[in-house]
Amino acid sequence: MKRLVIGAWQWIDDRLGIADLVGPAAKHLVPRDARWWYTFGSATMVAFIVQVVTGVALSFSYVSSSSQAYETLQFITNQAPFGNFLRGLHYFGASAMVLMVGAHMAQTFLFGAYKFPREMNWTTGVLLLAFTLVMGFTGQLLRWDQNATWSVVVAAEQAGRVPLIGDWLAQFLLGGATIGGATLSRFFAIHVFLVPALMFVFIALHLWLVLRHGISEPPVAGKPVHPETYRKEYHEMLEKTGVPFWPDGAWRDFVVGTLLIVAIALLAIIFGPPALDKPPDPSILQADPRPDWYLLWYFAVLALIPAALEGYVMILAPAVIGILLLVVPILNNRGERAASRRPWSIAVVLLSVIMIGSLWIAGARSPWSPNFDPQPLTPKIIGATSGPVFEGARLFQEKACLNCHLIEGHGGRRGPDLTWVGDRLTHGDIVIRIVNGGVNMPAFGKSLKPEELAKITAFLESRKQPVP
Repeated sequence: MKRLVIGAWQWIDDRLGIADLVGPAAKHLVPRDARWWYTFGSATMVAFIVQVVTGVALSFSYVSSSSQAYETLQFITNQAPFGNFLRGLHYFGASAMVLMVGAHMAQTFLFGAYKFPREMNWTTGVLLLAFTLVMGFTGQLLRWDQNATWSVVVAAEQAGRVPLIGDWLAQFLLGGATIGGATLSRFFAIHVFLVPALMFVFIALHLWLVLRHGISEPPVAGKPVHPETYRKEYHEMLEKTGVPFWPDGAWRDFVVGTLLIVAIALLAIIFGPPALDKPPDPSILQADPRPDWYLLWYFAVLALIPAALEGYVMILAPAVIGILLLVVPILNNRGERAASRRPWSIAVVLLSVIMIGSLWIAGARSPWSPNFDPQPLTPKIIGATSGPVFEGARLFQEKACLNCHLIEGHGGRRGPDLTWVGDRLTHGDIVIRIVNGGVNMPAFGKSLKPEELAKITAFLESRKQPVP
């Protein structure tokens, strides 16, 4: 059997030249000290492979039609063998890919690996980061639920603000003047064909550049990059202390890639895919569209910026960030690589993480948006099962007050938390606020009957902290 396998391999290799093609790449020398910090790039590729495999599997059942997409996703989730698991793998694979490409970019930046002669390695990496985010966003629309369709409306609104070509861009995204079947077909083509094709091309280019210029050695303080002598010094270092990528360096990539696949699979089993929202209905205006978690921070930016600055932030901010990332190796391609000699690089990474993290928390809480589907208040929270207080709690929800105000964690965050409002406001203050409204609160004086106002007031007056 062994002789048969070896003979078959030799015949195939003789005809196709696989060893001649793969051998030099597998045996190329890498710095001996390039250890676990250098595995983020290969982990990103593993996550991408997971996306390709699961995406192809899902496409066998998915129908990119506005009349069938939602139903086919329900079928995949609830009836198709392993469908729920596949959707979970695809979702958490996307999350892993975003995390890994972000970590890879941060590590490359901190290690100064974008400096000479690897400027184009960085440029292709920036483009792959952009493609990854586009893949994540376009994939969300393919769920074709209420949340996804309204997210596309927000994206089209942003595209429409681009000077001169805004209207054309918005119509290109939507496939017409409004969202519909053409929109879904367009996003399906972008998500399944266009962006993956670009990613395959740029991943191949990125890997070729890695082989051409070599993996950057760990930075050493006091050893700056001089373009005139760097290549010679790098090759001399590899000849003295370098090790073959296979197997000396590849086993770490294998370990991290395997652990990543196991983590994605466990998350898919334990948590499953994101739940589908209601079917798309453009007539429903009470929607709270939000992207998947990795774009939630940008959702918070768009929600928090003042109306007068919306156009500038929507257009200029992404453009400025993209330009800054692309010009980093042009402006700073020589000199010290060690982060200890480049404290500003540490500050940039830390500030980016803090900013994105803070905005992500704000996006998850989204206090600017009402909660259109709050959980009903229980008798335990109300503190009564009948009478004016109980009836007032029921009216508090029926009149949509609970959409904007919290009562012991139930409701929205757009208005003040009213859990213990009875300790803060008097009977007269409560009545005045309900009747006259506030900054973001409508006046209910004309829409409430006197007996309804009395019941809601009684409920709010009862909201007092228990006496120990």
